[in-house]
Amino acid sequence: MSKKVNKKTPAALIITVSVFALVVLCYTTGGFDYMEYKLYDLRVTSLAPYTRPSDEIVLILLDQDSIDWARQERSWSWPWPRQAYAEIIDYIKLGGASSFAFDVIFSEPSLYDTVFESLRTSAIAASGTGLLPAQEAQPLDSQPVFNDDARLARAATDFGRVVQTVFLSTQSGNTTEWPGTLNTPLFDTSDWTHDLAQFNILTGEIGAQFPVDALRDSAGAIGNITGKADADGVFRRHNLFAVFDGKAIPGLAAASLLVSGLEPKISYDEKEQLIRWGDYQVPVDKNGRTLLRFRGDLTRYLPYTARDILQSAEAYRAGEEPPLPPENFAGKYIFFGYYAPGLFDICTTPISSVYPGVGMHITMLDNLLQQDFIREAPRSVGILLCLVITVLVCALVLYSGKITVALGTSAGVLILLTAGAFFAYHQAGLWLPLVAPLFATVLAFLAATLYNYATEGSQKRFIKSAFSQYLSPTVIDQLLANPERLQLGGERREISIFFSDIQGFTTVSEKLDPTRLTEMLNDYLSTMTDIILESGGTIDKYEGDAIIAFWNAPLTYEDHAARALSASLSCQKVLAEKQEFFYEQYGVRLLTRIGLNTGYAVVGNMGSNKRFDYTMLGDSVNLAARLEGQNKQFGTYIMCTEKTFMQAAKARSGAFFGRKLAELAVVGKTKPVTVYEPVSEALWHEKQELFSRFEQAYALFYAADFAQALPLFEALAEQDTASFYYAKQCRYYREYPTEWKGYWQATSK
Repeated sequence: MSKKVNKKTPAALIITVSVFALVVLCYTTGGFDYMEYKLYDLRVTSLAPYTRPSDEIVLILLDQDSIDWARQERSWSWPWPRQAYAEIIDYIKLGGASSFAFDVIFSEPSLYDTVFESLRTSAIAASGTGLLPAQEAQPLDSQPVFNDDARLARAATDFGRVVQTVFLSTQSGNTTEWPGTLNTPLFDTSDWTHDLAQFNILTGEIGAQFPVDALRDSAGAIGNITGKADADGVFRRHNLFAVFDGKAIPGLAAASLLVSGLEPKISYDEKEQLIRWGDYQVPVDKNGRTLLRFRGDLTRYLPYTARDILQSAEAYRAGEEPPLPPENFAGKYIFFGYYAPGLFDICTTPISSVYPGVGMHITMLDNLLQQDFIREAPRSVGILLCLVITVLVCALVLYSGKITVALGTSAGVLILLTAGAFFAYHQAGLWLPLVAPLFATVLAFLAATLYNYATEGSQKRFIKSAFSQYLSPTVIDQLLANPERLQLGGERREISIFFSDIQGFTTVSEKLDPTRLTEMLNDYLSTMTDIILESGGTIDKYEGDAIIAFWNAPLTYEDHAARALSASLSCQKVLAEKQEFFYEQYGVRLLTRIGLNTGYAVVGNMGSNKRFDYTMLGDSVNLAARLEGQNKQFGTYIMCTEKTFMQAAKARSGAFFGRKLAELAVVGKTKPVTVYEPVSEALWHEKQELFSRFEQAYALFYAADFAQALPLFEALAEQDTASFYYAKQCRYYREYPTEWKGYWQATSK
């Protein structure tokens, strides 16, 4: 072993142990939980479309269209009479459904205690020769007066497989005991050796809200609808059962299987963390919660509406072919829920922040039937991954001698970790920890690299290799002479930010083959980049034809706004001078739009799972990007905020020229900013009269005097594109004055 390697071994050991200990500490104490949740949710949403929903589940939704139809066709106001639900159950029964579960709790007696003459008359007219064949259900007109709850209870009793709901809470409920007369199936935990109370969803004194007695006692099963979100408020897990009054109350999904005849006996394997229920295996965490494999939006289950079922029942009674034949429901597990605005309960899931609550129960049953729950990998797996990765990355960085090898390998580890986590989720139903290993990779790389810089002079080589792509040689020389001026973490500082994009680039690219397009882009980007770098700017990145840059980092420039504005004007001037070159060489003419802003942002070297880059983050950056796009709404080619323009003018003693262009609120913002159109000195003097007249019209426009502003803008419209668009806005607000907010609201990015 060489002397160099021997010398590095103690450092490698110290770095490895330190990084590993820090990562494991954060991992085991929950420091990474929030980020881990978000990366897990990304897996869920990305891979949900590649799963197949169970075709044994049917969803019936009472939506707004159904409410409107019932009001018009059946004179039902909201809430509906419960005989409506009875009619749906009667029809489902004809098809031989396995179960019918309400995700609705009928906790109060029906408002429709008796059938008034008008309702009874319309029901008799609708029923024709009877609601259903006599052996299936009694027609509505068989009794002159009836109790609405009793009608639904009778339908539930006749079917025998209706699941009603119970809601458990520590703050509400009409009882703290399981009703002694209620004989619906519960889970049999007689062989349970584990403490059942540990699986409580709630802590403290628990109350239960049952349906009214008639509906509760006529149900084939009672299903719990209470759930518990993860620490970040997102529902990713569900319980097979809840504990209430010392009993294992099935969830709505489990109750659907129990009422269809599945035996209630369950057992728990503490070592495997599995609940075994007949042929089903349900993986659980220490609190009895199960990770769900979401299928995506509920529309993937092709939901029917309540109107669909009621219309089919009408057609069936009339002897006509129903739109939904009863046999569609043969052997199906039916879930019924509200889906009209303001009626249905919503919860935040990885799929959506407004996910219907019934979707949790459907997903639970779907996972049961297909036996493809997600299992969370033990913490020991995550710790082992972190150890292997820390040792590997530290060894590569310290002993390889080449930063490119270490960086490439570390990037490869990040990619493999991410791909492996997605693969494990999709193919094996396994939630592998991702944040801790990623953090271990980045931290090990940074720690080992910093050691190399400090002990072998690698800092200067790093600066040259890392910054040569986006800093000028002059700036790099200054950094090499004063490396302490470069912070390798993020820092918050004021910068001037530049975004540019070629107008109509898609059209331009269609005219050129890939080789010629690449050559043209290289010529264009080189021209623009040289100007930016010469002014002391830093290239953040290229995105196709777009250039993103900033000034005042990593080196400090008091006049950074002036440098940014001056460089932007130079870019436009040089590009105009090279139009003939681009046309002769490539047959295209290039126009570029530029957005500028000055504000605070976080700037520094930031690691991700794909790259290690010197970049910027923050709302000020987003605003600059939006301004580049807003040039399209005014027909301009440079747009900057007032802060940029004024700072630049102050730094150069008023050497910049331009007009106030708008009070503009970009997409996603309600607070406007003042924006300017900077122009060259020559253009300013050439069009000074036009700009003066524009300023008068501008003042009238923002004073909401559109009638007087319109002719002024129209007079300028042929010479000035911005005036043309302002004239359109004047005409619009004259017609719709209430739409005026006091500023120009951007409608696109």
